[in-house]
Amino acid sequence: MKPEMLLAMTALIASPALAQNEPPPVDVEVTSGGVTGATSIAVPPMPTEGGAEMALGRNIAGVIASGLRTSGRFAPLGPGGLPNYSVPQAEAPAFGDWRGLGAQQLVTGFVRPAGPGQITVGCYLYDVGAGRELVRQGYQVTTDNWRRAANKCADAIYSRLTGEGGFLDTRVVFVAETGPKNNRQKRIAIMDSDGANLRYLTEGEATVVTPRFSPDGRRLAYTSYQGRRARVWVLDIATGTKRLLVPGLALTSAPRFSPDGNRIAYALSANGNTDIWVANADGSGAPQRLTSAPGIDTAPSYSPDGRRIVFESDRGGSQQLYVMDADGSNQRRISFGGPAGSPAWSPRGDRIAFVRVGSFRIGVMNAGGGGEQTLTDGWQDESPSWAPNGQFVMFNRFTRDGRSSLFAVPVGGGTARRLPTPQDGSDPSWSPLQR
Repeated sequence: MKPEMLLAMTALIASPALAQNEPPPVDVEVTSGGVTGATSIAVPPMPTEGGAEMALGRNIAGVIASGLRTSGRFAPLGPGGLPNYSVPQAEAPAFGDWRGLGAQQLVTGFVRPAGPGQITVGCYLYDVGAGRELVRQGYQVTTDNWRRAANKCADAIYSRLTGEGGFLDTRVVFVAETGPKNNRQKRIAIMDSDGANLRYLTEGEATVVTPRFSPDGRRLAYTSYQGRRARVWVLDIATGTKRLLVPGLALTSAPRFSPDGNRIAYALSANGNTDIWVANADGSGAPQRLTSAPGIDTAPSYSPDGRRIVFESDRGGSQQLYVMDADGSNQRRISFGGPAGSPAWSPRGDRIAFVRVGSFRIGVMNAGGGGEQTLTDGWQDESPSWAPNGQFVMFNRFTRDGRSSLFAVPVGGGTARRLPTPQDGSDPSWSPLQR
């Protein structure tokens, strides 16, 4: 198939004709310490044609290489220092040349105009040793949205070589913090998963915490201390419109959407007790109370099938994790030992991330309890959030001087990497893959 025939779909959806009948994933050996012999993958600058800016080809290749590097499984070469190639060579590489550079895999592609303000980005992956094509995708985007095409390409490559879902074409929402330790301004910020395209969704008129994405990535539920009262708000990201989840002055916090996006579980405090409640996300109907034990029940998180909720509670004398059915029945404790809180159910359904309170380390456990594994060793690590493929956990790390930054760590073991943010960041939430 010639490059001219590579189909591009609007809204960055790869053509089914190009994605069908793919061979099985290529094996990449992974151990508890990370990748054994990270796969060498060459990502040279993509050629441009038809008047497309030459810099776009290099920039797109750079984002692809950077994204693959963040996974911890690949050792990208380039784009700097690698030879250029032509558009016809995108689908007919000189494999001998790339073998000579030590590349096990090769990413090629092209950039061409696709109408006013539009470009088409081609994306190919080759096994250099076998001399065979593994991925062929195409994306049509607005010229100023080229980074999404790069991240979609990187996700296609990651998925093909690992057999796992992508995680790069996502966004991150977090609390951006500025000012002195005793007078912090906290605003909700949103950015691409690589730190690009940051913007603020609140203006800092009130302290905000725990922003959480809806399953479609279009709304946020968060806690605001507007009027010095903790209350849950629901925000439409595109329009900026917001409303109270539960009208009135009830103290509400720690919201989390159900997997279908129709309901929001949250904590409500009244008469010295804090319990888990659930309300319709659109504001209709009456909220339903799920727990009633003495003490503090908070931080609910749904299982991906929506049938169960994990939450934290001190009903047994210390902060621990409990699981119940989504209607509040069958409540049982699943964590033991030191105090644990801030649970987050994996999108794969098999694990729950949490904070080991006291040591403030991020850990994971089996969804039914047991099998605990510690992922981090910072001074104070909090607020875990899963990547949509269930392979990474994002969190915030505080330092002793009160500063905070965002990090992500692979669940299979490895080094936590810091995410670039212009200010201090806390309370991260990882979006689903964009549509």
